[in-house]
Amino acid sequence: MEGSRTPAEGGRHVDYTNPAGLEQAFAGVTKLILISVPSGDRQALHRNAVTAAQRAGVSHIIYTSVTEATTSPLGLAADHKATEEAIRAAGLTFTFLRNNMYHENYTAQLAHTDGTFLTSTGSGLVASAARDDYALAAAIVASSAGHENAVYELTGSTAWTFDMFAAEVASISGKPFVHKSIPAEELRAGYVASGLPREAAEMFTDIYVRIANGEGALGEVRPDLEKLIGRPTTPLADTIRAALGS
Repeated sequence: MEGSRTPAEGGRHVDYTNPAGLEQAFAGVTKLILISVPSGDRQALHRNAVTAAQRAGVSHIIYTSVTEATTSPLGLAADHKATEEAIRAAGLTFTFLRNNMYHENYTAQLAHTDGTFLTSTGSGLVASAARDDYALAAAIVASSAGHENAVYELTGSTAWTFDMFAAEVASISGKPFVHKSIPAEELRAGYVASGLPREAAEMFTDIYVRIANGEGALGEVRPDLEKLIGRPTTPLADTIRAALGS
């Protein structure tokens, strides 16, 4: 059963800002895939969901966290660490799916990028995976046994640099495309000047800086995602082709 703020027909309305409504939405659910919200007061919103799940009798929460949530220096990791702790404190069976970055975080920008992709990553590596691969892993965990109180570090099958990303885009598109790494302050200011909310600008810049510094294990390839989905993860090139319509 699907639930969201805009559910499809037959789905349930789920709004993390409405604790009473959450409890109703979770009624009768035994396994709950709790997807982290992209912005706002994540810790408070996630606590609302965890408390509602506990009250509704949910027995198992599958939570989409982030790589090395309990030790990562990533700014966004603190919210995920707090949510994992809240789930443990509620006494619920859990599975933590600690997702690395998504291919689509970067390929979605291609439609708005004119030949130069700006980051602050230098030659740092990231082992991202496609959104559908992470979603498949969550579905497999939710529909099978043996994942109780497990923590999975989910990454792509290979790690890559943004120079490699740019070269792949150029090869697929047949047009010049380069990566340029600039100082974090300049990147952050550019995001804000383009209209991106300051919170999002800070988050994206922080991720790039951590990639550059090899922090947060974002460049480490782990076997968990391959094992869960039973195959290598979707190549970055495939997601680039989809984004370019090639």
